[in-house]
Amino acid sequence: MMGYIYILGTILFTVYGQLAMKWRISFYGSLPASLGEKVLFLFKLILDPIIFSSLVSAFIASLFWMAAMTKFNISYAYPFMSLSYVLVFVFSAFIFKEPITLYKVVGLLFVVVGILISSRSIS
Repeated sequence: MMGYIYILGTILFTVYGQLAMKWRISFYGSLPASLGEKVLFLFKLILDPIIFSSLVSAFIASLFWMAAMTKFNISYAYPFMSLSYVLVFVFSAFIFKEPITLYKVVGLLFVVVGILISSRSIS
């Protein structure tokens, strides 16, 4: 059971990190053209507390993933990471008003079917 909690932790921290980063970056605009301005722009982004928290979230997700790897074969556990695609898709539609298209929905259905099929295997 703990292995699944580790996978869930990985997914949740990954999803938070992606959504928080997207939300805050939208306040900063596009990446500048020149190399010097790009470096300053990215450094400013890293100093934003919400963006920094998304980077910390990615690190915490990695810790959960390492714990999950002690419980499962990677070929069994990794397909569950695809659930983060589904959650990011759903939340981005509600939070950011991103379009929901038939192709995206069909693609996500394939992901979910793949998770169901691969989770039937023995870990």
